[in-house]
Amino acid sequence: MNINNALDKAYTDKPLNELLTAPVDALKGVSESDAAALKQAFNITTIGDLANCKYFQWAQAIQMLAATEKA
Repeated sequence: MNINNALDKAYTDKPLNELLTAPVDALKGVSESDAAALKQAFNITTIGDLANCKYFQWAQAIQMLAATEKA
């Protein structure tokens, strides 16, 4: 996976540890208004905050488990 495809150009040369503290709108496709909405709704301001948000982690877990669930 080329992580640069997921980042705005200003962040493509940053080490992964530094990206955790980068603003969430450093992710390609996340606008400043999206970032403001994430901050207001979930107090998410950084990529690390987004990754650690329990609601997003729960949603990912449900999605992964649903793929293995028998109907």
